[in-house]
Amino acid sequence: MNALEVMRFAVRGLTANKLRSALTTLGILIGVAAVILLVAVGEGTSRAIQENIQRLGSNTLTVTQSLSGNGRGGGGGVFAGAAQEQQGTGPRTQAKDLSLDDAKALADTAAAPSVKSVSPVVAAAAQTLTYEGASHTVSQFVGTYPSYFEASNKPVATGSYFFEDDVLNARKVVVIGHTVAEELFGAVDPVGKKIAVGGVPFTVLGVLKESGSSGFQDADDVAVAPLQAVQQSLTGFGPLGQIIVQAKDAASVDAAQAEITSVLDERHGITGTAAADYRILNQAALQETVATATGTFTVLLGAVAAISLLVGGIGITNIMLVTVTERTREIGIRKAIGAPRGAILGQFLAEATMLSLVGGILGVIIAVVGASFTVAGFKPVIVPGSIVLALGVSVAIGLFFGSYPANRAAKLRPIEALRHE
Repeated sequence: MNALEVMRFAVRGLTANKLRSALTTLGILIGVAAVILLVAVGEGTSRAIQENIQRLGSNTLTVTQSLSGNGRGGGGGVFAGAAQEQQGTGPRTQAKDLSLDDAKALADTAAAPSVKSVSPVVAAAAQTLTYEGASHTVSQFVGTYPSYFEASNKPVATGSYFFEDDVLNARKVVVIGHTVAEELFGAVDPVGKKIAVGGVPFTVLGVLKESGSSGFQDADDVAVAPLQAVQQSLTGFGPLGQIIVQAKDAASVDAAQAEITSVLDERHGITGTAAADYRILNQAALQETVATATGTFTVLLGAVAAISLLVGGIGITNIMLVTVTERTREIGIRKAIGAPRGAILGQFLAEATMLSLVGGILGVIIAVVGASFTVAGFKPVIVPGSIVLALGVSVAIGLFFGSYPANRAAKLRPIEALRHE
C-alpha cells in the first residue's frame, strides 16, 4: 500500500464522523491561534513602550523629585528607582524641591561640560482649551524652554516653536499637538489663532508633528508654552515638575549623569550616604530594562498559550483511541486480507497529523486576522517565528499524541479484532 492510498484511507476515516473531527481540530486551532496572538500582543506592547521611551532619545536624562529613598537612578531605571524608594539607603536630609536655580546650575558648562541643554518643566493639571465654541481638555499642558522640543523629540510640523525671548517676556504663546489641533480647529489652520486656556488667551505658534498613540496615552494630546507664561497664568511660581537634560551625545550620557548628581548633591546639601531627594531617569538604561521585562512577559504569554496546544493534543489522543475502538472490526478485516502493520500504523498516524495540521493552518489564519485589530490599546505585531513554531508544534503534537492509538491499532491481532463487537 503506497502513501497515496494511506492518505485516502485516512481522509475517509476522518470524514466518516465530521463533527468529531471538526471538534478535535478546533482544539488545535484554538491552541495555535492563542500562541501566535498572545506572542503578537506581547511584541506589540513591547514595541509601543519602546517607541514611547525612544521619543525622549537615548541621550536624554530626566530629573524628578524623589519622595523617599535613594533616587540617583541609573541602570535599573524606573524599576530600581521604585525599589530604592521603598527601602532607602541612608539618613535623609531635609528634602528640597527642584527649582529653576537647579536647572540654571545644570546648564553651567563649567560644572556640567557633558550637558548640551537643560529644559525645566512644569505641567499644569488638565486644562480646558477653547476656540470659537469648540473646547478640548488637553491631558498635558507643559511650561518649559525652547530646548525642550529637541530634547523630547517633538518637531514642529507647521508654524514654529517659541524662542528664548518669548520665555523671558512670559508671552502667551503655545505650540499644540496634532490631536489638540484636530479637536479645536478641524480643517482650519491653527497657526496665528488665539485660544483660551483656563480663560487666559494664548496665541498658537505651531502644531507638533504627529507622534501617534501608545496604548492608553495619546502622545499628540499636548500643548507646550513658555515656562514663565504657564507659571504666571496657570501653575504659580512653585517647584518644577522635572528637568529634562540632554547630553551632548549618547556616549556622554553616563558622564552627564555623574555631573548632574554632583551639582544637585552640592545644591541640595546631600553628603556621604544621605539619600538623595531627586531621581535621575536614564532613558538608555530604562530602554534596556523595559526590553528585558517585556521580552520575559512575551515568553510567559506564549508559554501560557502553549498549554492549550497540549490540551488539544490530549484531545487528539482521546478521539483516536475512540476511533480505534470503533473500527476494531475494520482493522481486523484489513489485516486478515493482508494489510501490513505499517499500513494500519500509517493510516492512524496520518489521521492524527491531518487533524493537527488542518487545525494549525486554520489557527494561523485566525491569528493573522485577529492581529489586525487593536487589543487593550495596543496593536499586536505578528512574530514570524511564532507562526513557524506554533505550526511545527501542532504537527509534532499530531504525530506524538497520535502514535499511541496508531500503534495500538497496528498491534491488534486479526482474530481478536474480528471477534470484537
